[in-house]
Amino acid sequence: MRDHGRPRPWSRTRRVLDDGAVDQPAAAAPPTRADRVIAALTREPLTAPHARRNDAWIAAAMAAIAVVLALTAQDGRSLDALGWTLLLASTVPLVWRRQRPLLALVLVVLIVAPYHGQDYQHVAAVPAAMFALYTVAATGTVLRSALVGVAVVAVVGLIMVKNGGSKEIVELLRISGWMVAVLAFGADVRIYRRYVRAVVERAERAERTREEEAARRVAEERLRIARDLHDLLAHSITLIGVQTSVASHVLTVDPDRLDRAAISRALDDISETCRTARGELRTTLEVLRADGTDSGNGKGPLPALDGLADLAATARTAGAKVDLSMEVDEAPPAVGAAAYRIVQEALTNAVRHAGPEVAIDVGVRARGGALTVTVTDDGSGGNGNSHPNSHPSGGFGLVGMRERARSVAGTLHAGPRPGAAGFAVTAVLPLTVPVLEETR
Repeated sequence: MRDHGRPRPWSRTRRVLDDGAVDQPAAAAPPTRADRVIAALTREPLTAPHARRNDAWIAAAMAAIAVVLALTAQDGRSLDALGWTLLLASTVPLVWRRQRPLLALVLVVLIVAPYHGQDYQHVAAVPAAMFALYTVAATGTVLRSALVGVAVVAVVGLIMVKNGGSKEIVELLRISGWMVAVLAFGADVRIYRRYVRAVVERAERAERTREEEAARRVAEERLRIARDLHDLLAHSITLIGVQTSVASHVLTVDPDRLDRAAISRALDDISETCRTARGELRTTLEVLRADGTDSGNGKGPLPALDGLADLAATARTAGAKVDLSMEVDEAPPAVGAAAYRIVQEALTNAVRHAGPEVAIDVGVRARGGALTVTVTDDGSGGNGNSHPNSHPSGGFGLVGMRERARSVAGTLHAGPRPGAAGFAVTAVLPLTVPVLEETR
């Protein structure tokens, strides 16, 4: 259990400043005397620090009060050696009042019962008994406190009737009233402590929820960055590799009849691919460094369906035969971005795994409130490489495409074409589902 009585530094959350420095928690103001008193009242008694030592000091204080009252009160006969022994012994169980409140009260009652039975100074033994009674009420249930109060009143009534007869009835009522008041005060303190504990626990749960939400947002942002970098770099590097292979093939197949024009075209394609990749990478880095004040959502322009023609043209420079068919007027920005990235990854996988001369059909159609994206290849590249579905652990391409589809509440299926060579990717992306967060 926690010590809910201590002042809590609620300003522990650090903020990263614009210059990269970390804003340290502000120093908490020293607690005032009133704060310390409230903390002592609201502190959980069973988990309070230095409980045994503090209770020993309380027992000593009760003993000192009892001595003063025994020397000044006139409501009984003077104390002899037995009386002083019983009086001082009645304060000793208070040392264990927090660990064993009910046992401490029972021991106090067993000691003060013969003390009052001998008609010693009655008021001198009252503080220790009342404090033990308060502890039971402050640490136990209402039912237990009520039963204990009735038992103590019964014991006190028997002793008073034995000593003074029926004339002590009025005094018994007065003492019973004080006992009820002490029990009510203890119960009120217990309820107040429970309320404070509930408030603190709610605040801690809210703080944990905020921290978990911040961690979730960080994880989502890292996943988005990983997808962006994978889509950009994997696509560009694959095309550069294919174009480099074309140039190498021209140089090595027939060195005596060097086709300078073919080499020049391959190198130009590599240069253009590098420029495109560099531009997209610069845009991505600018988005990551932005503070969200330049654009509406801090994410920059999203790739859209009108960029699919450029993707097809880039794949054609790598030797692929791409047939692009589009039957859609417009789509929400997030849906268009997801379709763009899915087509980009599917083209990259087809060129990489099925060879540079692969024939690829790309279809984008809007039907029944959903955007259907299909990318199929004939697997005729002839480079002997397996398709990515043959080795599910071979990369993040299929995983990234499925995450793109799920980000807009869509579905994606990827696998070998049934009854034919090649590979097929089919994504169904709803056009009417509200998207809370657009994904690059």
